[in-house]
Amino acid sequence: MKSSQESTVIFSNKIEIKPLSVNEAWQGRRFKTEKYKNYEKLLLFSLPPSKTNWDKIPIELTLSIGFSNVASDIDNAVKPFIDVLQKRYKFNDKYIFRLIVEKEMVTKGKEFIKFTIKKFSKD
Repeated sequence: MKSSQESTVIFSNKIEIKPLSVNEAWQGRRFKTEKYKNYEKLLLFSLPPSKTNWDKIPIELTLSIGFSNVASDIDNAVKPFIDVLQKRYKFNDKYIFRLIVEKEMVTKGKEFIKFTIKKFSKD
């Protein structure tokens, strides 16, 4: 993975507008599907334990997501995974100060999510 300093900037801009939250974007209640409930159970069982107390520590989360379909939107996998991570490791996602996400293409049946959580540093 290239660092942001090595990459060529294609486009950059700053829009002075308040970001819209997911809660503000949708009306009504959303309910977990059975598929999501099963995903959550499988992840909670599969994620290794950690003795780190992440409560109120600014963190950086790096995700590498392996998709078998190029049409899969990278952002669709992020929020459900983060929600399960914060449930397992007892942190609040409002303390994620840097999120790095990478999409990888893999063959069907080899899909994955790789992650790293570390203390955020503004370096």
